[in-house]
Amino acid sequence: MNWPAEIFKVFKEQNITCVCHVPDAGHLQLLQMCEQDENIKVVTLTTEEEGVGLVSGAWLGGEKGALLMQSSGVGNTINALALPVTCKMPFVTVVSMRGEWGEFIPWQVPMGQGTPKVFEAMGVTNFRANNAEEVYETTDAAVKFAFNTRKPVSVLLSQRLIGAKQFEEN
Repeated sequence: MNWPAEIFKVFKEQNITCVCHVPDAGHLQLLQMCEQDENIKVVTLTTEEEGVGLVSGAWLGGEKGALLMQSSGVGNTINALALPVTCKMPFVTVVSMRGEWGEFIPWQVPMGQGTPKVFEAMGVTNFRANNAEEVYETTDAAVKFAFNTRKPVSVLLSQRLIGAKQFEEN
């Protein structure tokens, strides 16, 4: 199953027209689909916290947006998440997880393990997909939840789903 295509399908069905990201190989295929769609604006960020403001601003301007990031960038969003939480704005982020299944970089582990707890502490509801068969249903439920309840959500894509990167010796 092509799970990035399943997320893209949800974005199209739920009228997500603004997608922002800090470059991440885990989101590459999804980003390519978004970039090829003339109805989706893709914005490359310098830091993940910018995405919180951009997605919130898109909603205030009548559009739906989503922030794509890696779990290692979640810490950069902590203070900014007060905006959608306090102002009761829908907010969607799709997070490629690191520091889990087969991780080879030790410094990815603390933030990977902390990501769900950080989001919970900031008032963000977590939805998690551990395998390709769960991606469409999980993403669809999360996006609907965010816009129906005006609450921030994260879709956590497990490292088992996205695949663990491997260190290669030359």
